[in-house]
Amino acid sequence: MAKDKFVILKSSAVPLPIENVDTDQIIPARFLKATTREGFGENLFRDWRYTPDNQPKDFVLNNSTYSGKILVAGKNFGCGSSREHAAWALHDFGFKVVVSSFFADIFKGNALNNSVLPVVVSESFLQTIFTEIEKNPQTEITVDIENQTISLANGQSETFEINAYKKTCLMNGYDDIDYLLSLNEEIRAFDLVNS
Repeated sequence: MAKDKFVILKSSAVPLPIENVDTDQIIPARFLKATTREGFGENLFRDWRYTPDNQPKDFVLNNSTYSGKILVAGKNFGCGSSREHAAWALHDFGFKVVVSSFFADIFKGNALNNSVLPVVVSESFLQTIFTEIEKNPQTEITVDIENQTISLANGQSETFEINAYKKTCLMNGYDDIDYLLSLNEEIRAFDLVNS
């Protein structure tokens, strides 16, 4: 199923300056019963957002000061178990990008497979982003996949790495099947030459 194309995103961001956020904190295990990707967003960071009797806690996702399609997180985001549901929950909540100085490898792959771009920045630039959001919660961040840059409104920017295949998929709104279908003509031509 094709997804939205993602070339450039300009958005404010939600700051989560906590290190070692694991996938059980992102989406607690008791919410993993569904087999489709929809509906996980309401339980994103559930135990940090709500008390056991469903009362909102003092947590950044409950604070109307912060909004946007970018989550800026502390180092080692997505560690712990390999559950893909963590990426599902972030996507379903509305995040298109997660910025950190380090991601767990399995989470990084799961995020990319679910149209959530994990952007790795230097520790110093991550702290700059947190500072800018603290000064102005509506500060705009620009993520440019084509040029592989992340920029702040004040002009500061960094480049980031992304697998060329995943870059193509995000920029064209492809999942793995869509990508193969996009090569249909090349596959037919190869088949004709080699049959």
